Amino acid sequence: MSERITKSMARNIYLGGGVFFFLLLVGLTFDTMSQLPQRDNRDQITESVALGKKLWEDNNCIGCHTLMGEGAYYAPELANVFDRRGNGDEKTFKQFMKVWMSIQPLDKPGRRKMPQFHLTDQEVEALADFLIWTSRIDDNGWPPNIEG
Repeated sequence: MSERITKSMARNIYLGGGVFFFLLLVGLTFDTMSQLPQRDNRDQITESVALGKKLWEDNNCIGCHTLMGEGAYYAPELANVFDRRGNGDEKTFKQFMKVWMSIQPLDKPGRRKMPQFHLTDQEVEALADFLIWTSRIDDNGWPPNIEG
């Protein structure tokens, strides 16, 4: 082998590496897509969960909160808010959400203010259903602690 890399050698390394990493990407994508049905609870999506997601998007909750690590880091992570505030009890969590959403914005010094969205009880319940559904997604233990 010569001590210099020729143009054809460089081209072969480039093309071979490109093909290798493309095939690796395809394999990892296939692996991920085959695992999603067992991890994402898509069979548990109800009309209420879908309405909650629509409310989440329409009110730009992701503009302040994070959900499974995605979004803004201005307000708390909400992927595990059901575990934090509902302790695994849906009725308790929905009641908490109704009260929490009705008393916004809190006027506490040093606390960021969440806007009052004037949601109906049905809309708050749908938002709670969405957050309950989200908390049951297998997200590899995210967030790393209970407080998000």
